[in-house]
Amino acid sequence: DWPISWMLVYWMRSRQKIKTIEIGDGWWGSGERPLKGKEDESIRPFKIETSDKEIEDLHRRLEQARYAPHLEGAAFHYGFNSSYLQKVVAYWRNQFDWRKQVEVLNKYAHFQTTIEGINIHFIHVKPSYVPHGRAVQPLLMVHGWPGSFYEFYKIIPLLTEPARHNLNEGDVVFEVICPSIPGYGFSEAPHQKGFDSIATARIFHKLMNRLGFKEYYLQGGDWGSRITTNMAQMLPQSVKGLHLNLIFISRQGLRRMISVMLGAYVPWLVGLTREDVQRTYPFIQKNIYELLRESGYLHIQATKPDTAGCGLNDSPVGLAAYILEKFSTWTDKSFLHKDDGGLESKYSLDELLTNVMIYWVTSSIVSSMRFYKENISKDPGLTADARVGVYVPTGIAAFPQELVHTPRVWAKDIFKNIITYSYMPRGGHFAAFEEPKLLAQDIMHFVRKVEQL
Repeated sequence: DWPISWMLVYWMRSRQKIKTIEIGDGWWGSGERPLKGKEDESIRPFKIETSDKEIEDLHRRLEQARYAPHLEGAAFHYGFNSSYLQKVVAYWRNQFDWRKQVEVLNKYAHFQTTIEGINIHFIHVKPSYVPHGRAVQPLLMVHGWPGSFYEFYKIIPLLTEPARHNLNEGDVVFEVICPSIPGYGFSEAPHQKGFDSIATARIFHKLMNRLGFKEYYLQGGDWGSRITTNMAQMLPQSVKGLHLNLIFISRQGLRRMISVMLGAYVPWLVGLTREDVQRTYPFIQKNIYELLRESGYLHIQATKPDTAGCGLNDSPVGLAAYILEKFSTWTDKSFLHKDDGGLESKYSLDELLTNVMIYWVTSSIVSSMRFYKENISKDPGLTADARVGVYVPTGIAAFPQELVHTPRVWAKDIFKNIITYSYMPRGGHFAAFEEPKLLAQDIMHFVRKVEQL
């Protein structure tokens, strides 16, 4: 009867296999992977630096910018309003102090380490004080495009020193690790084709292991959401919990169509709440028209990123317009109607320009755009992660101004173990940057629940 037992073993193994993404391996350095010798696994302190030459070059380019006059009454409907752009550039040229912002960026400890042939940059912030007998939870937070590790600067102190900021009774304390996605900011760009979110997930697991962590929490929005979700699908045993402020669902199918059609009339029948209905309908407008209007960049970046990218890499003004336009409408869709795109209602120009400068000084806009091509050029239904559920404890923070709303009942198709699902009272796509306290509270609420399981 050995064929039967062999088949049983095979069946058990194949069942196990279905549930995770293959870890695989990769090499992203230039040229062939070296045959002999192990990778240098050292973790090296890193400091952001600038120079007179870098700042003079920036100023010269800012002074020589050409502008197209904007259409009367256009506000942000055609993209970044050029009159307001001139104000932003004047501030950038005459008041913005990059040296001072470099000091701000360096207030946390930065490091680099080489993984799969490329240098990975990250910040690692430990709590300054841990009450006796309290466990510190490691938390990996991953940014997206066109953001950076800097998006987390306001939320880090809330997570590492909660008691100081009147958050909770201090029963949950984190040490926070924020890496830069390869090709973004101070993480080296891959030199080979095919670097997608699954490769990133593997590299970030290797990073956490290198830092000595066996189990950790993950948090992300935008690409960070896709990367951390892939991490949970790849090594669920290493992920204590996954907290997301945006979720991607690629499976559509007949069930979803029926749910959308009935949801407008009998939402309770298909598991939609009142809040879901408000955020999802009118469906065509909110999920198709608004999304098409906001995703032109995506089509370019998923097909020919290097063409548009070379202009952005050469012109700081073009780069700022391209990046900051997202911080307008992705923060609040109604900002489209404002002449200044509502940019300064939620952020300061110093904060916004610091994020732009991270792309500018590292010359990383093209490599950051390529991440779209590597991830989107395949049929989404055929990718390894599309067929794998997420079984780790999951927390979802649904912000009302996010680009798309995913009701809990739809999220359950992929996320099989949702512990918390919160309708956030305000805030949009850049949650950690815009509403750090709301996001921090939700992360803590989620982790507290997971720790009690």
